[in-house]
Amino acid sequence: MTASDRVYQQLARIGQALASAPRLALLDLLRQAGRTVEDLAREAGLSVADASQHLKVLRQARLVEAEKRGVFVTYRVADEAVDFFAALRELGEARLAEVRQIADDFTARRRDLEAVDRQDLIARIRAGEAIVLDVRPAKEYEAAHIAGALSVPLRELEKRLGELPSGREFVAYCRGPYCVLAPEAVRLLRARGFRAVALGDGVAEWRAQGLPVTAGDVP
Repeated sequence: MTASDRVYQQLARIGQALASAPRLALLDLLRQAGRTVEDLAREAGLSVADASQHLKVLRQARLVEAEKRGVFVTYRVADEAVDFFAALRELGEARLAEVRQIADDFTARRRDLEAVDRQDLIARIRAGEAIVLDVRPAKEYEAAHIAGALSVPLRELEKRLGELPSGREFVAYCRGPYCVLAPEAVRLLRARGFRAVALGDGVAEWRAQGLPVTAGDVP
């Protein structure tokens, strides 16, 4: 077996690990923040046993790492080199008609919710004209968030509306272009009389463009 053959054989391990919709879902969640098996199972709609088996495959392919703390095991992506999910999604949109149709349908449903230019948004944030809301769970915000964003998880948004200043525009974002949390937040905000739009980007897309991302506790 040649050196090339041996390399291809090892690369195939990664392809085999990714050849599963649940494992892609788990990897996408881990791009947002490290999580316990229990958290991942709940977010992905899997049993803990199934999530554990899928994570074992991802770990064997060196795509994720695990750390045990007490009785809990926390998983995270192995390093930033694993963050190729956006490229994989874009390849699917370019080459697979089924993915293009799903993308077109999703975009059509939220077209009136997102018309946000990245650089224009940064300028509006700096000018105090717009407030960015991270509507993901707080743990994901703490791991990484768009610089200047406020953490208001979707499940807390309605009871925290009184904290939001009137007369400002709000830009909600979540986990990326197919995430439904931001559109739901925008619908709620608009129903309560706020001006709001949804940003199609998530933190990974923002970081990939070299735009400011930071980490830290919820203010």
